[in-house]
Amino acid sequence: MTMLKTVFSNLWQHKPIHANAFFVRVHPRSSASHFLFLPLLLLFTACRTQPNTLRLATTTTTLDSGLMQAILPLFEAQANATVEVIGVGTGEALALGQAGDVDVVLVHSRAQEEAFVQAGYGLERHDVMYNDFVLLGPADDPADAATAPDIIAAFSRIAQAQAPFISRGDNSGTHNREMALWQEAGIAPAGDWYQEVGQGMGAALTIAEQQQGYVLSDRGTFIQRQAQGLELTLLFAGDGRLLNPYSVIAVNPTLHADINVELAETFIEWLTGSEGQAAINNYRIAGQQLFFAGTQEVQP
Repeated sequence: MTMLKTVFSNLWQHKPIHANAFFVRVHPRSSASHFLFLPLLLLFTACRTQPNTLRLATTTTTLDSGLMQAILPLFEAQANATVEVIGVGTGEALALGQAGDVDVVLVHSRAQEEAFVQAGYGLERHDVMYNDFVLLGPADDPADAATAPDIIAAFSRIAQAQAPFISRGDNSGTHNREMALWQEAGIAPAGDWYQEVGQGMGAALTIAEQQQGYVLSDRGTFIQRQAQGLELTLLFAGDGRLLNPYSVIAVNPTLHADINVELAETFIEWLTGSEGQAAINNYRIAGQQLFFAGTQEVQP
């Protein structure tokens, strides 16, 4: 039985497995040697029966939303593989790929992805899916962000009111999009009202709820946490700047000898093929679809 192993640490060490020397005594009348050395046979047998392992670094949004837990077992069963998952921000996921600590990355920050491939650390970008970012906050909305004409005006109102704003502050795709919105608004957020927590999406939502602050979230994680009782209100959505596309990239095996590029490419083919795309579209919570297969471009 294959299984999904989720690892929330930043790095892990892989120690080589050394086969012990096994000897078998044969009958004295046998024409063979009294002792047979069989490590290759045993290793061959183990390789035939043990599932292949894929190391995947993906964003916390795909884990906090529950998507990976829903779809990866389908791939594992089909490929006779075990997927080891590290949930981090996009920047850290790409750093793991650059270091050769994972075989494939699933991320959502186009500029960083393109730089990763152009630098030779990854083979090719493949569009996978998209959803959108949403602005959440307390129901009383002290900055009146909900009535803003666009997301830039909503951010400006929060800054003007110096209402609590929780930033992931972790170089993730969500954090990068937030910073791009501040930049477009001509604001360098700073002060007691603006808190960079250096946490994943789920943790950032918890902090925002506790402090009754505003936060930029992906819709998938919001729907998941809302179903679990999160008491933050969706105040603004629908601006073209809030589109949130994801892509998958295999790590370049010419830079690191232990990259399982064959399984990485198999995973990419499955994820972007009909079965993977259907699994993404079919994932719902309380009747709501969290991600949409395919691609859409972010609008200015």
